[in-house]
Amino acid sequence: AVREGLSMPEEANSARVLFVCLGNICRSPTAQGVFESLAKQAGMANVQADSCGTGDWHVGSAPDSRTTDAAAARGYAIAHLRARQLQSDDFDRFDYILAMDKANLHDVQTMSPRDCRSHVGLFMDFARDRSPAEVPDPYYGGNKGFDQVLNLVEAASAGLILTLKARR
Repeated sequence: AVREGLSMPEEANSARVLFVCLGNICRSPTAQGVFESLAKQAGMANVQADSCGTGDWHVGSAPDSRTTDAAAARGYAIAHLRARQLQSDDFDRFDYILAMDKANLHDVQTMSPRDCRSHVGLFMDFARDRSPAEVPDPYYGGNKGFDQVLNLVEAASAGLILTLKARR
């Protein structure tokens, strides 16, 4: 549920969404690219998305090549994105801060200021079929993991878009 008092952008179907994973080279850039593409297809030109990691290991790096290859195979261009780390001002800049898994959600919540008005939660909470509850990290697995991430991210993105459209 959205926290009470959350200030949303004035324009219909607009929102500022930040996707968060550990290193910002696999799951969260995938979520950013997929969500931006699907929101645009849904006619939601006022939606802004970004991604970041809770860790700083990959700051400035492009997404993992397996991530960009899997995304490109489905028509999503994410190779231009660069990793960054979650910053304290992100809690003021974004309406939704959505973590890929419970561990990163915990880290985001730990950083969240007491007066945070952003919705901070799990991205998969927006998927109509909420199993699994988390987007698993594909980094140490095979190529199938990157396809699974795309499947989950597409489902959660579709649900988030429906949620945003229902806010009108």
